[in-house]
Amino acid sequence: MAERAQFEELARQLSAVGAVKRDMGRILPPDCPAGSAAVLTLLGRHGDMRMSKLAELLAVDMSVTSRHVAHVAARGWIERLPDPADKRSRILRLTPEGLEQLRELSRRTTHLLAERLADWTDDEVGQLIRLMTRLRDSFGDCRSAPVRPPAPVVEETTRTPAST
Repeated sequence: MAERAQFEELARQLSAVGAVKRDMGRILPPDCPAGSAAVLTLLGRHGDMRMSKLAELLAVDMSVTSRHVAHVAARGWIERLPDPADKRSRILRLTPEGLEQLRELSRRTTHLLAERLADWTDDEVGQLIRLMTRLRDSFGDCRSAPVRPPAPVVEETTRTPAST
């Protein structure tokens, strides 16, 4: 098992991933903020779904999901169809325009990563992918797991025999 100092450094490095995500957010088209991009990406990856499933995948409240869905629907990137199993629900589906927007997002993201990692070898990029996949697998589906407080850290101290 790794030493405590390694886990502390890993925590620092993972918090720095926020800078990478912010840089990726800067390349999004002005009319497609990060929440909208996430909706399109999830529909592209998982296919048609109810809003409740989308909210679960986004790991946000239904009201936030509704705002994101309204934004992409207003641009014609998704359609909301009646759910044959439950007429009160809607099924969200990418439109051809939404698929095109998703392709544009992918193109921009791929270009940014290729630019920033130009000095990396194919093996290094592959290793990063494998390790990030393994890290994600180690955490499981964080969206549905209950939040547990971290275990207390016990500092090791050197004990000296009590004097008599």
